[in-house]
Amino acid sequence: MTTTLASPLGAQMRRRRIPHKRAIAMLLVPFGILFTLFYIVPIVYAFWQSLLVVKRDGTFGKAEQVFGGLAQYALVFQDEAFWASMGRMLMFGVVQVPVMLGLALLFALLLDSPLVKGRRFFRLAFFVPYAVPGVIAAIVWGSLFSPNLSPFTALTKNIDFLGADLVLWSIANIVTWVFVGYNMLIIYSALLAIPQELYEAARLDGAGQWRVAWSIKIPLVRPAIVMTAIFSIIGTLQLLAEPQVFRSFSSAVTSTFTPNMTVYATASIPNTNLAAAFSVVLAVTTFVLSFGFMKYMQRKEDNA
Repeated sequence: MTTTLASPLGAQMRRRRIPHKRAIAMLLVPFGILFTLFYIVPIVYAFWQSLLVVKRDGTFGKAEQVFGGLAQYALVFQDEAFWASMGRMLMFGVVQVPVMLGLALLFALLLDSPLVKGRRFFRLAFFVPYAVPGVIAAIVWGSLFSPNLSPFTALTKNIDFLGADLVLWSIANIVTWVFVGYNMLIIYSALLAIPQELYEAARLDGAGQWRVAWSIKIPLVRPAIVMTAIFSIIGTLQLLAEPQVFRSFSSAVTSTFTPNMTVYATASIPNTNLAAAFSVVLAVTTFVLSFGFMKYMQRKEDNA
């Protein structure tokens, strides 16, 4: 009797799975095509270009691209300016990313606190800088830091914000100002998803706002913080617009100040094969750092 009933039911379930799979395929195929065309293909093409070298038949002979193996990568690992820019960005990330995410978490907790009034206004005020394009933000802040353009001349003439010692942190100020609101919204969205029953139970146990934030809110939004940290690591190594604009304000910002600027300058020579090799190394480094950070946080969560 059970077999008789189960057989038609199983056949019915199998019939239902077919259109469901087709619907999934119809939704995924357009994404897969675009992902392949605009992500996978450029990566493969850049890797192939990095394996080529330009050779000429004589001094003024016609240039020809031939397979050169890892010759471009040998040049990459010999390029001191590129690795100096990588080190500069790593130092930038170690300082700027925790400060930015700390402020984002603080603002998100303030917006989620019942003690704060005017949440809509502050939510918009914190997010507005993200709506400003990076180039415009760099021009505005560059003008504020410039002794000849800034309205705060008493400060900018005594502190050289555009000098070799402080220009990196002036750029960090811009990135923080722009992206704090963006990261705040991600963390704030995670806070809104926390069940209210947890807060009610904590209040019954006599927990105050600080205790609730430390023991309930921050642990439960940790995945959102990790995600914003990974985005920030990727964004740090891809920094281009702000330092590129700052070249017109400060001589301390060279054409190889960041890894992406090095790639851009090399491709403009033009030496597209070496630029492709720089790009591949930068992409691999970004993947290793972001993936390694994610695995480290997952292991830390498992051991907690």
